[in-house]
Amino acid sequence: MDNFNFINKTKIVFGKGEESNIGKYLQGHAKKVLIHYGGGYLEESGILDRIIQSLEGSKIDYITLDGVVPNPRLSLVYRGREICRDEKVDFVLAVGGGSAIDSSKAIAMAAEYDGDVWDFFTGMEEPQKALKVGVVLTIPGAGSEMSESSIITNEVDNLKYGVDSPVIVPEISILNPELCMTLPSNLIASGVADILSHLFERYFTTTKTSIVNDYLLEGAMRAVLDIGRKIMGDPKNYNYYAELMWSATMAHNGSLDRGRTSDWGSHRIEHEISALYDITHGKGMAIVFPAWMEYVKNENLDRFSRLATEVFKISSHSFTKLELADQAIEETRRYFKELGLELSLTSAKVPTDKFEDMADKALGKSKFIGRFKRLNREDIISILQLAK
Repeated sequence: MDNFNFINKTKIVFGKGEESNIGKYLQGHAKKVLIHYGGGYLEESGILDRIIQSLEGSKIDYITLDGVVPNPRLSLVYRGREICRDEKVDFVLAVGGGSAIDSSKAIAMAAEYDGDVWDFFTGMEEPQKALKVGVVLTIPGAGSEMSESSIITNEVDNLKYGVDSPVIVPEISILNPELCMTLPSNLIASGVADILSHLFERYFTTTKTSIVNDYLLEGAMRAVLDIGRKIMGDPKNYNYYAELMWSATMAHNGSLDRGRTSDWGSHRIEHEISALYDITHGKGMAIVFPAWMEYVKNENLDRFSRLATEVFKISSHSFTKLELADQAIEETRRYFKELGLELSLTSAKVPTDKFEDMADKALGKSKFIGRFKRLNREDIISILQLAK
């Protein structure tokens, strides 16, 4: 194992109806809250009203900011920053999925920084402080409710960058699986793909010995494969949504990759696709990750053959490691197809004429991305060609 530090301060409140208690949990921690969300369904379903009533019942002032969209926009972050400053907000409450949470985290940083918050996403500056952030999660998948990450799209320059910092780890996250049960199947499928992609990124490591996390990751992947199928067959089952919601949180809260390197090359590639064409992140990952697997499998056939035997339960008898690797990749594709996800950029109606530009933006100022295999510009273009 590698050396590591691990701290996670997020208080998780899990269960039915807990969004109605948010005011109680914020007493003594917030005087004025920015409720940040997107989508009329939060108003129509009564979720927003329950949150507001809870804050009012605890005598906590609030102001709202609607407008979150998938691949959250930098322009909305700027607007949120001004509201926080003008209204003397001291707590940002995200209501929604990963986009609302990431946007809230960025607003929290921006409100406490004199410069341009985009400096943090380009790596020019490191965030030193932020307003406190909380979450009422309604869409499982991104795992941002317990992570130190925020990913924002700069729509002017068509760039999608992320920042990791302990100052934006949420103080509290409310996880009520009931809130997911009216989501359309395509959003659930995208969430499942997102969760698996977070587990894959951690599984494909160059660390030689990380036995505990190998078993934890393999168990989590098997569970998510099973849960995804069950939810698609029984979309009103509370217990399945509870399992999915918790698996999304665990997949991205940092506990499963302590003491090992993770890859993240596939995520950098997908971010450029969604920055340009606004595809939902999980749908993009279902296209990119199998292509990445195909391209890098010979870097470590042992890892891929273990994925085949331990996760997809393919017998190793009579198969070479290369054949097992190919079967693991095919099983991954088959599973995403089973969920109703597209397997290529063309079938997802994503243009395929800007691969060179995507590769340049994915690299930014670096020569390589990824760790399992260090990918240069030509490698990235080749993976995009495989995803075509």
